[in-house]
Amino acid sequence: MSRPYTLYGWHLSYFTGKVRSYLLHKGIAFIDQQVNLFTLMWTIKRQTGAVVMPVLRTPQGAWVQDSSVIIDQLEAAHPQRPVVPVSPVPRFAAYLLEAWCDEWWIPIAMHTRWNYPENYALFEREAGGHLLPGLPKALQRRAVAYVADSLRGKLHAVGVRPEQFAAMDRWTNTMLDQLDAHFAQHPYLLGQQPTLADFSLAGPMVAHLGRDPWPARELVAPRPHLRRWIDRVASPKPGAGDSPHAGEVVPASLKPVFQAIVDEFLPLLEGINKQVWAALPALPPGKALRRGLADVELPMGDARFKRSALPYTLWMAQRTLDVYQAMSPADQNQVHAWLSSLGGERLLAMTIPRLRLQGLRVLPERPS
Repeated sequence: MSRPYTLYGWHLSYFTGKVRSYLLHKGIAFIDQQVNLFTLMWTIKRQTGAVVMPVLRTPQGAWVQDSSVIIDQLEAAHPQRPVVPVSPVPRFAAYLLEAWCDEWWIPIAMHTRWNYPENYALFEREAGGHLLPGLPKALQRRAVAYVADSLRGKLHAVGVRPEQFAAMDRWTNTMLDQLDAHFAQHPYLLGQQPTLADFSLAGPMVAHLGRDPWPARELVAPRPHLRRWIDRVASPKPGAGDSPHAGEVVPASLKPVFQAIVDEFLPLLEGINKQVWAALPALPPGKALRRGLADVELPMGDARFKRSALPYTLWMAQRTLDVYQAMSPADQNQVHAWLSSLGGERLLAMTIPRLRLQGLRVLPERPS
């Protein structure tokens, strides 16, 4: 019998929630390995070049980092019950939603976790037990405090700033209302079947808002349809969402979400793209871009929002545009018409410098 996959991560980890939900839906056998301090700081770093989770070890012994790359490789190896739609517009929409869920929701997830002290007891208990299993509680608490301080130190960069809390809260309540209304009509984001988009939204919802005590009680519990979707995605029942193909429609009830993506997320991409192009002339060949550049300002609901420009987000946009570029001209026309109906056709005309992943950073590919 071959060795199963091993998923290294924590249940409270944003991107581990994305990959775990995917694995459970696909019915792929895996070992759910909670990460201890040695594994995180030594083994994973040695294997991937980064201190990061989740990481997937394949039955062949390969170590794969980055949730999107992990899912791509698993889809190729396990094509049954595909999670990527075949039809052009839903296919493009699924990847666009993945980029939005992976990148836009990070400030919201961090705000609702770290700015409400009652969440810390759960974080301390779980992270302490994972980091230093079997050691005295006092040592576990000290290790957790170090990790927590490191994570809190990232809040300002992603836009979690006191002067922006009110705008973030208003946006979150509005978006959760829209998602709850959608899930009142459809079991998944793109209709009757779960797709890549659902597992991406599982990152902030399953691992953060639907699990941390404060947001689970104050934000999710009052929205029962959203709560049921979280439970469906986090713990899928055998055969649930079984179909030869993943969701093949873009429901009308999801239009407010896509309108927000066009109005808010697209300006974020444009702002990052502008900074990345400006940084390229001074970047030595073979050197990756910094994890974070200068602030970019963009709309968030009825307010303006500032956060650091993260070049990785542009890699996610490139990933989405690659899907469009691989389509036939007729399929591209369908996607263009759909985006045009939202006022977002300029996304398809974005010129992004070719980027590839290098650990947690992105490296511009230069002509040889």
